[in-house]
Amino acid sequence: MIALARFRLVGYIASHRALQPFIGLLPLLAIMYATPVPAGQELGAMADSAGMLIPVFAWGARGLLDREPDEQRMISLVATGRGELFSGLLAAYAYAGVLASISLIALVTRLSADPTAGMLAIGVLLHVFSITAGVALGALTSRPILPSPAVSTIALIVGYLVTLMVSTSTSVGQWLAVPVMAWMRDAHHGLLTDRLPLLSVQSLLWPVVGIAAYAWLRRTRP
Repeated sequence: MIALARFRLVGYIASHRALQPFIGLLPLLAIMYATPVPAGQELGAMADSAGMLIPVFAWGARGLLDREPDEQRMISLVATGRGELFSGLLAAYAYAGVLASISLIALVTRLSADPTAGMLAIGVLLHVFSITAGVALGALTSRPILPSPAVSTIALIVGYLVTLMVSTSTSVGQWLAVPVMAWMRDAHHGLLTDRLPLLSVQSLLWPVVGIAAYAWLRRTRP
């Protein structure tokens, strides 16, 4: 499975499609960090970055899972069984990790004050949540699930927008989506550290459900 994941990742990076989410990331970083992040806003900037990068991670995951021709995917499926599915997800997580690392490096260089180790750890954790949500969204909108490129693109955008709208709720509604807006709100109001355990559960719940749904749907949609 590791070898197949490496093969798919290398093939994706070598293709022109791998440049698309990377090129999309660059103007987003330019807009977010056009001016230095003021002192005291380090955690808020990290939360904003994590929340805004979900569609970029989803775009990258969908592109990676879509790159292989159906025939090649079938060969991998016959040769490795469920390893084909997990290798694709592993490669998608790895590529999203590269994009997140670039974003975090750009963010750190634009901070007016040095962040503490605790802040950096929380920032990395939020980006892990973002990667998990993005890969789940990208997998659910990939070609094996949604064959139409137009429908797939619309579903990806709408899925992210719905997540943002639902996550604005401060009550039960937060459990109905990844609490992206809660990350940002709590980080800017100094509440994120105290609420991190609960937010961690909320942030992982729906991506796990999404990946499980993707795996279940792939049983009949190789």
